[in-house]
Amino acid sequence: MFDIFKGAGLLIYPLGVCSILAVYIICERIYALRQAAILPDDLVDAVMQGKAYAGGKHSVLARVLDYASEHRSDPEAVKAFARLELNRMERGIPYLDVIYAAAPLIGLTGTVTGLLQVFSAISPDTGLPDPVAFTKGVALALSATVIGLSIAIPSLVGAGYLQRKVENYAAQMDVLLERVLGRNSREPSTVSPQIQAQK
Repeated sequence: MFDIFKGAGLLIYPLGVCSILAVYIICERIYALRQAAILPDDLVDAVMQGKAYAGGKHSVLARVLDYASEHRSDPEAVKAFARLELNRMERGIPYLDVIYAAAPLIGLTGTVTGLLQVFSAISPDTGLPDPVAFTKGVALALSATVIGLSIAIPSLVGAGYLQRKVENYAAQMDVLLERVLGRNSREPSTVSPQIQAQK
């Protein structure tokens, strides 16, 4: 196993940084995008049934509802705030796109560099390399590409999964927001029970 990392040469360090960042972003976003932190069931049910808003105070939906209650006469501002919350949910995901594009290229660079070292070791007298050393050198050189692909594939899968999760939340948020704005337009003078509780 150590020989594989050794075969990547100095490029193992940027590859290591890419792998750490990918793991951190995927784990952090999976935790941040859990249902309870975005659209808690009790709050969603309250909105859909037209009941008083309760529960999920620290969720994304709760923040949107609070903002909508404070800006009843400005639905465009409420929609802009909801888009801002959706943009925050995507935080870090674009970096996964960079990682899964860059990691294979870094690995390929390491492979090319390793192959250059292998071919430069060919004996000038015979014009032939040592078969054992040549085979081992080529195998080590290819290890950089293997490492790069091993980083890129989980990053690609993670980015796709997280992006789809955000899109699903965005679709649900649109439905809930239309419900809230419709309710606000019918009751312009009513203050949200959640806001009253905070006062």
